[in-house]
Amino acid sequence: MAEPRAFISFDFDHNEESRRLFAGQGKENSPTPFIIQDWSSKSALEEDEWEEKIAAKISACNMVIVLVGRSMGSAYGVAAEIAMAKDKNVPVFGVYVDNATTSSTLPSGLARNRVISWTWAGVAAAINQMMGEGKNA
Repeated sequence: MAEPRAFISFDFDHNEESRRLFAGQGKENSPTPFIIQDWSSKSALEEDEWEEKIAAKISACNMVIVLVGRSMGSAYGVAAEIAMAKDKNVPVFGVYVDNATTSSTLPSGLARNRVISWTWAGVAAAINQMMGEGKNA
C-alpha cells in the first residue's frame, strides 16, 4: 500500500497526547500494517494563517482522520477542518480516543457511522476504504 497522507484532526486543547500517540504508533517500525504521514498542525496558529495552511494541507492528503475525544463539543476547529475536507472531496472518518464512546458528542459534519473504536485492525480497514474513496487516491 502506498503511504497514506492523513491529516489528523483533533481537539488541540484536550487531545494533543492522543494525536501524538496515534501518529507515533502509525509510523514506520510499528506493529501497524500501514504508515501514516501526519500532516496535522503541531502548533497553534493565528486564525487567518490557520485557515490557509490547514486548507492546503487537507488538499494534499488522502483522508482526514478525526480523533474524537470527550470534548468535541468545544472543538470548533475540528468542525471547520471537516468542512474543508468535504469541500475538497477528501474522505473523513473518526476514531474514538480519550475514553470517548458512541454516546460522546461528535463534531459537526462527522456522521456517527464514520467513527470507529481505536483498534489498529479497524483503522487499517478504514484507511483502505478511504484510499479507495478520495480524490487523491
